Amino acid sequence: MGFIIRPPHQLLSLLSCPGLRIPRFSVLCAPPRLRTMAVSSSSWDLPLVAVCQVTSTPDKEQNFKTCAELIREAARLGACLAFLPEAFDFIARDPAETLRLSEPLGGKLLEEYTQLARECGLWLSLGGFHERGQDWEQTQKIYNCHVILNNMGSVVATYRKTHLCDVEIPGQGPMRESNSTIPGPSLESPISTPAGKIGLAVCYDMRFPELSLALVQAGAEILTYPSAFGSVTGPAHWEVLLRARAIETQCYVVAAAQCGRHHEKRASYGHSMVVDPWGTVVARCSEGPGLCLARIDLNYLQQLRKQLPVFQHRRPDLYGNLGHPLS
Repeated sequence: MGFIIRPPHQLLSLLSCPGLRIPRFSVLCAPPRLRTMAVSSSSWDLPLVAVCQVTSTPDKEQNFKTCAELIREAARLGACLAFLPEAFDFIARDPAETLRLSEPLGGKLLEEYTQLARECGLWLSLGGFHERGQDWEQTQKIYNCHVILNNMGSVVATYRKTHLCDVEIPGQGPMRESNSTIPGPSLESPISTPAGKIGLAVCYDMRFPELSLALVQAGAEILTYPSAFGSVTGPAHWEVLLRARAIETQCYVVAAAQCGRHHEKRASYGHSMVVDPWGTVVARCSEGPGLCLARIDLNYLQQLRKQLPVFQHRRPDLYGNLGHPLS
């Protein structure tokens, strides 16, 4: 079951939608074609997650204010976990500005999110933090770090993006992430949260199914791909890849995305969404900043895995282990 939350200035327009029931939090139910296959009668008791969509700029202070507003709204609506996109902290104009604006995990910005998690009593997926690691002095490069905070504000997991986006797409402009970023050395074991066991990835990682297969074999129930997809690859590949990862792993997939124009050099596709283990899009964001909500039904996930036991049918004797289980 999914919902779409409009930015505050758009809420009044929802009242004119024919046949639309507006709960007291001004929540728009997902359109019928996005309905999940099975929703139990006790679905309102299932854990609720919020997926935030923003337009980051080089202004870190304003970016934090925008994200904090969405996180507080997610908490008010009853979510137990809020997901922010890749580069929630900032999107710079060039590699030099990226390096200048970066911070260590123990810096001011993460402390602000720590306080926010405690204030809201909410788990946070901080989907791609520009991290100055312990090797910053030697390398003068950073990591693209996915951070999980619990509702007490403690860092309970970190994953550093392993696949860097060095591509040249006609009409979208070149991307050379490795100019400022070091690839992470390893995957992170799935982390238990109030919504389920989450496997961590970042954006370009979704193009490598071996990663998602390794995470699900390690126990993941939810895969998360915080992203900043471009205006060419977005319409062509975004939803297709997310649904494919959900279907092949029989996991929920949560994808918080950047949207709109960040500055004169870059824009992002948006279309944040949640996909269920059957491959159905159960929630998605509308255009512009905002958030969408979805309930995570792990009983449905387990039922589907029993009915369609693909992992029992795998043939590693023929093609090896695609995505070795994490140790």
